Amino acid sequence: QVQLVESGGGLVQAGGSLRLSCAASGRTFRYYATGWFRQAPGKEREFVAAINWSGDTAPYVESVKGRFTVSRDNAKNTVYLQMNSLKPEDTAVYYCAAALLQYQASPPMEARRYASWGQGTQVTVSS
Repeated sequence: QVQLVESGGGLVQAGGSLRLSCAASGRTFRYYATGWFRQAPGKEREFVAAINWSGDTAPYVESVKGRFTVSRDNAKNTVYLQMNSLKPEDTAVYYCAAALLQYQASPPMEARRYASWGQGTQVTVSS
């Protein structure tokens, strides 16, 4: 398994942008699908976006389509979540997660499919 560390969270006004990073240990990270999830206070953890091992397939939850973009740089063992046009309802702790799924075209959108998780980074969007 890989170890994951998120960074890039913070406080931003509505309409602003943040870029989250998920840095992974291990030379095999390029074979992992990576997902982003978030959990707001009092709510269940929800899927946000994911990217497959090769970086060419990336599903999103409907509420972030057109605003968030997930990408990966396998040379740096890092996956990014670019978040634009942020809304107060995007406020949550954001987690990245990884699953060893080389050659699978579609990354999972279910949290239970991911074996490795980061500690989370807080994103707060003020109105």
